[in-house]
Amino acid sequence: MPRPIRALLSASAFSNNLRVASTRAGAAKVWAVLKANAYGHGLERAAEALGAADGFAVLDFEEAARLRGCGARKPILMLEGVFQAADVAALGRHALTPVIHNAEQLRMLAGADPGAAIDVYLKANTGMNRLGFDSQGLHDAFKALRANPRVRAITLMTHFADADGAGGVHDQLAAFERMLAPLGPVPRSLANSAALLRFAGETAADWVRPGIMLYGCSPFADQSASSLGLKPVMTLASELISVRRLQRGERVGYGLSYEALAPMTIGIVACGYADGYPRHAPSGTPVLVNGQRARTVGRVSMDMIAIDVSGLPGVGVGTPVTLWGEGLSADEVGAAAGTLSYELFTKVTSRVPIVETP
Repeated sequence: MPRPIRALLSASAFSNNLRVASTRAGAAKVWAVLKANAYGHGLERAAEALGAADGFAVLDFEEAARLRGCGARKPILMLEGVFQAADVAALGRHALTPVIHNAEQLRMLAGADPGAAIDVYLKANTGMNRLGFDSQGLHDAFKALRANPRVRAITLMTHFADADGAGGVHDQLAAFERMLAPLGPVPRSLANSAALLRFAGETAADWVRPGIMLYGCSPFADQSASSLGLKPVMTLASELISVRRLQRGERVGYGLSYEALAPMTIGIVACGYADGYPRHAPSGTPVLVNGQRARTVGRVSMDMIAIDVSGLPGVGVGTPVTLWGEGLSADEVGAAAGTLSYELFTKVTSRVPIVETP
């Protein structure tokens, strides 16, 4: 029989989360962000479940080609644009919209023929200080794109650094407006998940770019996904493969790092860091055992996790365990492990079978 671990992926949760995003967006169109293999959920699977989105956003050209290969005909936004001159031809071949964020990309686009007219996004740096043009560079880049006969529509975009924190979006939004003022009315794309959920009225503009919310997690440390109307798409599930009693003073796992302070019962779960569970998750990280909350004890090993099941009724070999997902948000597990749900999802390994659910 196969090892009991599996990742359950809910199509209805995808649909629900896209509805939440679309409602917040109002009249704006929605790019469903599918980068990093759809945050570890599977690119083609996510594209099908999020088919009601207005377009898809990815990072690399292999992902874009896969989307076109599986029949996706919606616009595709290349979030980091072209990486070399040879990529320009792929823009026309696959009808892709590149984000232009530096002068070298402008030169690539001017020096190579995409083979068809393309839409372009032009990125402004408003304080994130990763990608994008500063004010004068933005104006020069806009003029250059307007002069390029292969460039059709130009949309201006930026990315918020602290929409999920105390800084908010107002300073960056004001900087964006100042930078765009000399250009006149142009289409705009501003909002990621956090901005869309917290500042939709100010940032929805023409296109929004939700990512983590589509997968059922919250971008906010102080607000749960369920309170935002979001549902978890991925449930990482397994079973107990052993149950044993420990006496006071006995220890658990590698390094013997956890000591039983009283007689206790531990269960061993078929899941470890080779499956993508965070190795650095400390004792006390929450899990669900047959729907009841429990906690990990000791170090996470390659294939197994020990959990405290003392006092839980009906626990034995084969009892179901939820590592995160339905009933236990990946946000909570990520916070306990000192990371984010984003990392949990993208670290799930290929040896974990995927089970699609309605």
